[in-house]
Amino acid sequence: MTDDRKPQGARLDRVSVRRAFERAAGSYDSAAVLHREVGQRMAERLGIVRLDPAAILDAGCGTGEALGELHARYPRAQLVGLDLAYPMLQGARRRDLTAPADTQPLVRRLLGAFAAAARSGPGLVCADLCRLPLGARSVDLVWSNLALQWVDELPLALAEFHRVLNIGGLFTFTTFGPDTLGELRRAFAAADASAHVNDFLDMHDVGDMLVQAGFADPVMDMEMITMTYADAGSLMRDLKAIGAQNARIDRRRSLTGRRRWQRMLAALEDFRRDGRLQASFEVVYGHAWKAEPRVVDDGRAIVRFDRGPRERR
Repeated sequence: MTDDRKPQGARLDRVSVRRAFERAAGSYDSAAVLHREVGQRMAERLGIVRLDPAAILDAGCGTGEALGELHARYPRAQLVGLDLAYPMLQGARRRDLTAPADTQPLVRRLLGAFAAAARSGPGLVCADLCRLPLGARSVDLVWSNLALQWVDELPLALAEFHRVLNIGGLFTFTTFGPDTLGELRRAFAAADASAHVNDFLDMHDVGDMLVQAGFADPVMDMEMITMTYADAGSLMRDLKAIGAQNARIDRRRSLTGRRRWQRMLAALEDFRRDGRLQASFEVVYGHAWKAEPRVVDDGRAIVRFDRGPRERR
């Protein structure tokens, strides 16, 4: 029996992912330099898209950094920020000083009714990207900046984004590609045979998953961004501060050990340039549209007939 699914890489421990981001909520904003830069580059790409969304979902919103950008770009749109880690949403709530205190608007949004009366602030929802508590066709834009690499069942998440998008809606996202943290991966490989760095999907595999989820006209591209650090400790502290820790199910559960750690540090020195350690990030950008359906739920094709102009006699 063959498995036709696209490669997913090593499975992730969802509980470990959630706990890491819960712990990082207080330090995230001070360390998320790369995420802010990528978010700005992602936002610039919206400038070439003709879209006037009534409702927007920020999927994996963290502390709400992008909500201000999205509000400035689409001031009439109802915003919903969704994240797996509740402390991150608490940070987003503090960032948004005008958000309503009562919970009734949030209840209406969870039911999929993005009414004009609820437009006093973004709704903040703690939920899994693979199980969105939103109604079908309830949003016009799904934005997700550097969150998909933490989803263990990406095809399921993509199917959920497709479900909640309205016809003609846009899904725009960034994620990390397989060359991300290649220096750290190779340095750990010199120390032992254990997995210390998460796997990241190739952008072509992500593109195929978008098509399988029902999206149309996917566009994918990537760029390499290199961060530099004074030493390995600074790199590790930055990764921990944003919640980016090894969450592989097959990871070593015991301590690395001093000897292996020293071998890793020595191997990492091979990537020092001009006195600084390098850390590379393969940033993947993508977007795709939700087109008119071609089949109904039972698989029968949808045939549309357009009535032409009547002839006058």
